[in-house]
Amino acid sequence: MPRRKLDPLSATAFQILLALASGDLHGYGIMRQVEEQSGGTIRLGPGTLYGSIKTLLAGRLIEETAERADPHLGDERRRYYRLTASGRKLATEEASRLAALLRVARSKKILRGAHV
Repeated sequence: MPRRKLDPLSATAFQILLALASGDLHGYGIMRQVEEQSGGTIRLGPGTLYGSIKTLLAGRLIEETAERADPHLGDERRRYYRLTASGRKLATEEASRLAALLRVARSKKILRGAHV
């Protein structure tokens, strides 16, 4: 079986899926959400963002939506994206995988202080 491009899920792709878990966003909204949810440690540039969006669209983990949060905002040129059921499932699996790794790190006393 050929290896999937999104297996394992990259940190950038995971952050984008997490950003879309709360609702539909356009590209700039995703950039802001990722920066916010990472405490400012991850800042996606346009090339990284849209390259990852293209990959996620091709993998059917996200989809473009024609719906707009507020049609009166004059943002008709912006493309909005939403998480698909497959994308939500993969994000859940990735979160579980990371949680298992975190449990191992805790058992090995790798993490101390605020991370525990």
